[in-house]
Amino acid sequence: MEFGYFTLSDNHYDDNTRSSNQFVADITAEALYAEKVGMHSAWIGEHHFNSLGVLSCPDMVLAYVAANTTRLRLAPAVNVLPLHHPIRVAEQWATLDLLSGGRVDFACGRGYDKREYLPFRVSFEDNQGIFEEGLELVRKLWQAEGRISHHGKYYSFDDVRITPKPIQQPLPTYVGSFSKPSIELAARLGCGLIVAPFAAAMSYGGLKQVADVYHETCARHGRTPGRLMCSYFTHFADDKAHEDAARARQIRYYKECVIPAFPRDPKFAPPSYRYFIEIVDRLHKVKPEDLTENSVLLGSSARVIETLKKVEAAGFAEVILYVNVGLKPHNQVKDEMERFMTEVAPSFAAGHSIAAA
Repeated sequence: MEFGYFTLSDNHYDDNTRSSNQFVADITAEALYAEKVGMHSAWIGEHHFNSLGVLSCPDMVLAYVAANTTRLRLAPAVNVLPLHHPIRVAEQWATLDLLSGGRVDFACGRGYDKREYLPFRVSFEDNQGIFEEGLELVRKLWQAEGRISHHGKYYSFDDVRITPKPIQQPLPTYVGSFSKPSIELAARLGCGLIVAPFAAAMSYGGLKQVADVYHETCARHGRTPGRLMCSYFTHFADDKAHEDAARARQIRYYKECVIPAFPRDPKFAPPSYRYFIEIVDRLHKVKPEDLTENSVLLGSSARVIETLKKVEAAGFAEVILYVNVGLKPHNQVKDEMERFMTEVAPSFAAGHSIAAA
């Protein structure tokens, strides 16, 4: 199992003195540090208008990271595809794949915050259909030998060929999933899957159950399953005081960043988001003692290893680590990244070989 750096650039906190500019600079430095400590990848989320996160252009940050690294895999987590025209998305990420020497992993989703859709005048209510058509188009544009035309429900064009083409054929593509429609889409198109353990536990019972659903759906569509990945909030704590502080930090993230961004009232949630209602209700009620291995890696290195062994057994090939969550200081984030790769990664074959290199 391999390990990567992950962030959603959460900065929407009460009485927060950290500027968005400073946090984007910190994130960029942490992504560079990920290669230094032996991580496999850097996954950077897309958010707009400080609704949750403050990093709106993961492609730009990752282009900078690409120029200053040699082996780190580079990925959005995720590209909010309905907010962008698929032709432009295909061009941008193919260009980064070229410039990085074939190091891009492309991941996309439809997001969950209506406030990010409104200024772009994109229908939040129709975003499942927009997302599915857009993803199919992006992949066709990457793979097409010549020019293609398309006339669909949401996009229409004639005689288009993108340049440059990605080095990787096919370019690895993942769907960020909270729901069965996203798993269905990933399986139908032969994409990999990225899931959040807390959502997997609420919706399916756990990561193993998500893996089973994904593999069954791939088989139904006659597709070879792609890689399975998951993200984990990560906090090291060696005594009760540090553990209490970590739990409080995580709860603050849920209360001040996540809950305001998620739809809560069924009257205002499109049918494809109804499952979010239960998630938000649970987050409203969550207490520090409720944080388990279904949502966070929290505790000593031995405790983190114990949890990740279960993730590995469930068939997941990579875990991306959300270390810089909840206003955690930049230097502490770097210390915990290094600790993870020194004390945890060697217990896993891929992580050990990367750390050794």
